[in-house]
Amino acid sequence: MTAKVLLGALVAVLALTAAACGGGASPDEVVLVTHDSFAVSKPVRRAFEQETGLQLRILQSGDAGEALNKALLTAGDPQGDVFFGVDNNLLTRALDEDLFEPYESPELDRVAAKYVLDPEHRATPVDHGEVCLNYDRAWFRSHGVPPPTSLAQLTEPRYSGLLVVENPATSTPGLAFLLATVAQFGEGGWEDYWRALRANDVLVVDGWEEAYTVRFSGSSGKGRYPIVVSYASSPPAEVMFAGKPLAAAPTGVVESSCFRQVELAGVLRGAANEEGARKLIDFMLSPDFQADVPSSMFVFPVREGVALPPAFERWAVVPEHPLELSPARIGANRDRWIREWTDVVLR
Repeated sequence: MTAKVLLGALVAVLALTAAACGGGASPDEVVLVTHDSFAVSKPVRRAFEQETGLQLRILQSGDAGEALNKALLTAGDPQGDVFFGVDNNLLTRALDEDLFEPYESPELDRVAAKYVLDPEHRATPVDHGEVCLNYDRAWFRSHGVPPPTSLAQLTEPRYSGLLVVENPATSTPGLAFLLATVAQFGEGGWEDYWRALRANDVLVVDGWEEAYTVRFSGSSGKGRYPIVVSYASSPPAEVMFAGKPLAAAPTGVVESSCFRQVELAGVLRGAANEEGARKLIDFMLSPDFQADVPSSMFVFPVREGVALPPAFERWAVVPEHPLELSPARIGANRDRWIREWTDVVLR
């Protein structure tokens, strides 16, 4: 074998080793690992790249739970530099498995304190989006039934067979709704509540897309269920995506049912470009990025003083006192609650 061939073979081996270890990342780029629902407008993305001189590469991998699972499998030897999309309901998993490096952004001074969930600043809040019951206004008008105003009312006979929810084992809004019932009715009480919902013919599906776009009567799918677990931002989304101008949102929100979800980002431990990762975290809290959040991802900014799009101002619900549980309590009980919910509802 010639020296040239030997050299070529050695270069190939080194290249493969570097790629396997994540060493192929360019110093001129920062890599964001996230879920499929992440979105940023082209002007805002360009602004980041022009301000920092870094190219932003986005790696999306399934829903929020799936993306987090994949990130945890590579903890310490990550596929990227920043992970975005862990929420307060799954936060303890990321922190317990040492996914992030601590970083306290100077932009946190402009974030409302209620959204700062990790005092060690391993995970930085980026947006919030309350999970709530949504209802089809036209269905309730045409049937002469008042829409529900509380979780408890859903067990009444007049709401029998009207509700579709997501499975908390397979859906992040489904998990948030389960947690809402725990927060509302407490240990012991939430199980009885779900027994009553089951007796009242609640429909359970695997995910939000089927629940909202197929089963819900207020969506384009024109299903047969006029109450669905969705988001406080679903009504303005219906207005913004309507084929024609609407004078009113076709769907409403049961404000007392809302459970707060906060999405967070963190610098991945072992990131190839830790400096770039910190710049990206800072940018995600900047006025430009935060103002882009509602129209790009249909969630709400955590930075104070950020103006909302007109449709959000008019039709979105931001509950003053949403249902909440601490991340620590969720982390200590989440898996047990899901198992118990499965026993009560699906067996």
